Amino acid sequence: MRVTRRRFLTTTGVAGFALVGARIPRVARAAGTPVTISHSVSTFVYGQHLVAKEKRYFEAEGLDVPGFIVPGGGAKVVQALAAGQAMFALGDSNHPLKITEKGKDALMLFATDRRCTYANVVARKDLWDKGVRSVETLADAKLVGRRAVVAATAIGSGTYVYGNYVLKQTRAGDGKPVNDHVDWVGGGASTTMLGGLKAGRFDAIMAVPEWQWAAEDEGFGKVIFNVQDEATWNRVFGGPIPVTVGYVLKETVEKSPDVVQGYVNATYRAQRWIKTAKDDEIADLIHKPYMDTFKREVVLRSIRYYRTVFDWDFTIEEKDYATGMRVWVPLALAKPIPYAKAVDMSFVRKARAKYTS
Repeated sequence: MRVTRRRFLTTTGVAGFALVGARIPRVARAAGTPVTISHSVSTFVYGQHLVAKEKRYFEAEGLDVPGFIVPGGGAKVVQALAAGQAMFALGDSNHPLKITEKGKDALMLFATDRRCTYANVVARKDLWDKGVRSVETLADAKLVGRRAVVAATAIGSGTYVYGNYVLKQTRAGDGKPVNDHVDWVGGGASTTMLGGLKAGRFDAIMAVPEWQWAAEDEGFGKVIFNVQDEATWNRVFGGPIPVTVGYVLKETVEKSPDVVQGYVNATYRAQRWIKTAKDDEIADLIHKPYMDTFKREVVLRSIRYYRTVFDWDFTIEEKDYATGMRVWVPLALAKPIPYAKAVDMSFVRKARAKYTS
């Protein structure tokens, strides 16, 4: 499986982006308020958008969503939202913070997960066989055969930010952070990341679940830090973090609060449906419209994976936000941004009051 969260892109150019999921209605219906919504790629990490569209929750909330702006990368989603090409976005939590840091306030409206699914560390299988079976052992030059080379997608990317934190929080045998004993390089997208690990150019890579599965299934990689293991995550990060969030410009909240409420209601309803639906039901709903580049078995595997990290209540707790801030500063942000400036939970509270029985 070679298609990944940041690589998968269905292209039907609309203003320089891809508009995915658009349909021509077979019968006339009353038009809702037009809204533009973006996420980087159409995979199940953004399943709340896909389900809300296919279950017609957006329509039920009075919103007209013809399709999604899918530009193929989180940074481009940020650009679309900041430029007004997208009204709402679902993506990395540091993205709205970066918008705010640059002087245009943005707000997190909800969180869809509690752990970062691209903070997995996968080592070469031959190094695993030699004893490199934990993050700590990456610092052992005798086992690795050199100063370990660890690849993120790019220096400064989300994989780099979370990977640095994992390696800084983990101590080597000499008591120093493992990060002091490795060299970071940019590995690119799926083909070059996996190819570099397989060829021995990288000793370990930061991996989205699909890369982890490919490396292990094909026999050239083994996971040595697995975010799916909650105890492993908590040992390093100290608790849950709002990683993937719905976000919006503050000016949109001020000008169109009813539209914002409709967006939050629809996505919250989608999250509730995902929680109770069978895996096959979810796959039936989203596979062909959005993920037909993947085999159905891969879609089902993704559904089962993300169930273990999704945040079912959608809330962003102040303590969890503070835990995240320790990760984001200084690699993603220059300085902390207060919770009250960055997060608005009023819309989630109203959605939960309306739809939680």
